[in-house]
Amino acid sequence: MALNLLHSNDRLGEYPNSWYAATANTLPRFPKLEGEVQADVCVIGGGYTGLSAALHLAEAGRKVVLLEAHRVGFGASGRNGGQLGSGQRQDQEELEKMVGLDEAKRLWALGEDSKNLVKDLVQKHAIACDLKPGIALTGSNDSDVNHLHHYAEHLQSRYGYDQLEVLHQAACHALCPSPDYKGGVLDMGAGHLHPLNLALGLAKAAADAGADLRELSEVRQITPGSKVRISTDGGTVLADQLILGCNGYLGGLESKVAARVMPINNFVAATEPLGEDAARVLTRDVAVADSRFVVNYFRLSADKRLLFGGGESYGYRFPVDIATKVRQPMTEIFPHLRDVRIDYAWGGTLAITMKRLPYLARLAPNILTASGYSGHGVGTATHAGQLMALALQGESDGFDTMSRIPTRPFPGGAALRSPLLALAMTWFSLRDRLGF
Repeated sequence: MALNLLHSNDRLGEYPNSWYAATANTLPRFPKLEGEVQADVCVIGGGYTGLSAALHLAEAGRKVVLLEAHRVGFGASGRNGGQLGSGQRQDQEELEKMVGLDEAKRLWALGEDSKNLVKDLVQKHAIACDLKPGIALTGSNDSDVNHLHHYAEHLQSRYGYDQLEVLHQAACHALCPSPDYKGGVLDMGAGHLHPLNLALGLAKAAADAGADLRELSEVRQITPGSKVRISTDGGTVLADQLILGCNGYLGGLESKVAARVMPINNFVAATEPLGEDAARVLTRDVAVADSRFVVNYFRLSADKRLLFGGGESYGYRFPVDIATKVRQPMTEIFPHLRDVRIDYAWGGTLAITMKRLPYLARLAPNILTASGYSGHGVGTATHAGQLMALALQGESDGFDTMSRIPTRPFPGGAALRSPLLALAMTWFSLRDRLGF
């Protein structure tokens, strides 16, 4: 039985005490599922994947019921670093080795589609989520910087991607005055945003399009068949088709997915407003992700707080003192912030796969799943929802391309995957600290 993280670290039906929740656009609660409901499509999960699927299906005239155990945007979709990155989570050179150049080019194009989809949805539905351009990818040693510069040239020459500006050490420090970073690249085709407000905006758009959204409606059982029966404590949905968009909160609903998609926790802190001192962190309104294996990612909020994400855990309970956990990597990057006040600190559960690429699959002729975005979910999850909506309408090219990505089960299944990963991460974290 896979571990269910829906109730391990959070209060029922409540967002975490995050800066995002404190600055969220208000959205009335949606009702619980009660009684038996018929639907063309049932969607499980109220994050980017499920909300995007529900929106696109409702716009296509399908009768859609979406079930969310807590609140829409409750999970990783409402807690993440808010970075809308280019391409896929793995770089294109890795993908070329894995699947060949032609398929890698198709995956690059789909990654670009995912960015454009988010930008288009924000504009079309007037979603107020502070979407801004720019992510800097930084290196902490010469080897990482050289790789980033080489990769920028590779994307330009082989993929025609011209949104990357190479940053040598002086330019990198002018943008991000951390003594840790030695150079990098600035991707102005990427972006950053308020992730919870994006989720809430997608939920409102889906509801306005006619989707029936239900909160506090945790799914207990799925019974496959020509009509899929989806059962909660309060009711049942009978649907012609089912979409699973649960990501790190899948629990034991689907063993084939659980073997390939592992939940991990990540943590974010928001400092007090930094005022003029914000320029000692970033001189432009862009986000940053560094080249460590356990990635540090950060940006400034609209009120000039540093929103800093770092540190992962493989026990499934969040640490008692999240702020201290995040302060450690934060002060490695910005020693001058050692004593800064942290006003908010929160954890979230995302999901990874062995290859750090999403797992999209057709589990039955009328059941689709997408999850395992591995920290690249703002665009990829939103896009996966659209791809599944299209596949259920017979347009499956994009879904089929993503589902061809080889996704091996974790060794040892659910029982061993977490200890093995913890061991690997400890080794990579040591490598980061020793600088090799």
